[in-house]
This record gives sequence, structure tokens and C-alpha cells, in this order.
Amino acid sequence: MTELADRLHAVQAAVAQAARAAHRDPAEITTVVVTKFQPMALIEELFALGVRDFGESRHPEARDKAAALPEATWHFVGQLQTNKARQVARYADVIHSVDRPELVDALAGQDVDVLLQVDLGVGGGGPSRGGAKPGSIPELAGRVVGAEGLRLRGVMTVAPLGIPVVPAFAALAMVAERVRALDREASWISAGMSGDYVEAIAAGATHLRIGTAVTGPRNTAL
Repeated sequence: MTELADRLHAVQAAVAQAARAAHRDPAEITTVVVTKFQPMALIEELFALGVRDFGESRHPEARDKAAALPEATWHFVGQLQTNKARQVARYADVIHSVDRPELVDALAGQDVDVLLQVDLGVGGGGPSRGGAKPGSIPELAGRVVGAEGLRLRGVMTVAPLGIPVVPAFAALAMVAERVRALDREASWISAGMSGDYVEAIAAGATHLRIGTAVTGPRNTAL
């Protein structure tokens, strides 16, 4: 097998092991392979290996990759500018980073799944890594539910720097419960990256965003 296949299978095995340790079914966890700065050849190899969910965070790069492989499910996982929202919604199947009312309004009318990005650094002593304050999430969720075309799927976070990930992910799970109370279909929790996905699984994550652990180093020259 190639090194890429070896890394992918190693991550898949680790995800399954972490799920079983948390008394969860590995099949309920989706691994989104983040392919920012990676060439299409690598993405096509991953697709041939069975990967169907890919994550991107830069609009032009994501647009071009989605056009080249429309059979895949494309997750936009980066911060999203309001004036780019409708363009991203044309190719993204899921947008993980909805964090303000203006962005909901810009996306309204588009056929897309959305996750609310929660900033767990606010009040917790760590710097912000993007997202809305936990206290504002229910109101934002209601706005999504009322917007035409949008499907509220759940919440997302990037673990804050300088704060232990276990209590951070536990706090996210509490926010997720409040969102599910508003919409039973909003059951997704997008959390966990290459360095902390085991802890995220233990806290109930349904979607992991794993990049370099699968893809190897990024080619930032692309």
C-alpha cells in the first residue's frame, strides 16, 4: 500500500478503537478528511480508497476541487465571509462555520446543511478561534431553522488554545443539547482534529475534521 493508504487506515483504526472505548458504534462517526493545500491527485487517491467526505477552508480552492470531484461530499470548514456565502453554498454540501445572523441571512434560500460554530475560548481563558458565543447559539439556531433552504445539522468547534480539550468538548456537548432541544434533527457535533480526535469522540463528536494525520504535510505553495 501507499503511505497515504497506510495513514488513512491507521486513522480509521484509531477512530474505531476510540469509538469502542467510548461505548459507541464506529459507524456513527464520519471522518472528514481536510485537504486544504493538497493536490487533486491526492484527493482522487483518497476517493479511490473509499473516502467520500472532504473538507476545505479556502473558497477558490474548494470551488475548483468540488467541481473536479462532484461525486464527493464537500464540507466547508473555514471562516466564511458574508459576501462569499452564496458562492460557497453552490458547491458545498455542508458549511461548518455559521457564526452570525448576517451569515444566516446571506445563506437563506440555498440548499445546504449548516453547523453553528461555537467559540469555546470566550470566557474560558483561551483566545478565540472563531465562532459565536455559547449563549448566542440558541438564537442563532432559531434563525437557521426559520431560514428557507437551510438545514440545521448541529454544532462545530475548533478546540481553543491554552485550554484542556476534555472540558472544552464537554462544554460543546452541552451546547449541542440545547440546539437539539430546538431541532431534533440537529444531532451532529463537528469536533476533533488530528491532535484531539480521540477526546472529541469520547465527548460525542459525530464528525471529525482530520487533515495531516491522513494526508501528510501540506504543500502551502499550491
